[in-house]
Amino acid sequence: MHAFKAGDKVDYRVTWLEMRQRPSFGWPSLPVGREAMLVRADTPPWWYFLSLYDAVGRDYAWTDRHNTPREELNAWIQHADVALYTLIGAGWPQGFFVLDWREEGTCELAYFGLVPEAVGRGLGKWLLQSAIMTGWDREGIQKMTVNTCTLDHPRALAQYQRMGFSPVRTEIHSRVLIKDQVFKQPLL
Repeated sequence: MHAFKAGDKVDYRVTWLEMRQRPSFGWPSLPVGREAMLVRADTPPWWYFLSLYDAVGRDYAWTDRHNTPREELNAWIQHADVALYTLIGAGWPQGFFVLDWREEGTCELAYFGLVPEAVGRGLGKWLLQSAIMTGWDREGIQKMTVNTCTLDHPRALAQYQRMGFSPVRTEIHSRVLIKDQVFKQPLL
């Protein structure tokens, strides 16, 4: 465990990954004993996106989108080539993903994650495979992209690679934390 205080400057590694062909795994089945559904939001307001973003990202220093002007955030999340999907299980949101097809031939998995209470219940792989298959279902897609960093869940990078994404570059970034944070992995 690596503990930091609000106001600490941290350096961390960002990895960009690509998938250049549709994966062979096909559409996933829910894990045995799990009931859940994916719901695509129709022109969601900015606050709905931020509520999911905050719920999933609270342990990973997801704060950047709070600096985006609300009009800009609304324009992005409501764009015809951007889709927000919410994982609903037991009647409440357990995760989400956002797909962005605005760049021709590319689908970016812009956001992906589970709320802490849903981690370890077998839904992560199902949700990620569903996101990937949904991304590739758009006609004309030649590659899918995603990025993750060492502030994210410790298994994120390996999970993306198991699904068929390959790293294409890494960079070291810095940020000042706005709240106390504990990270489960070294940041560099």
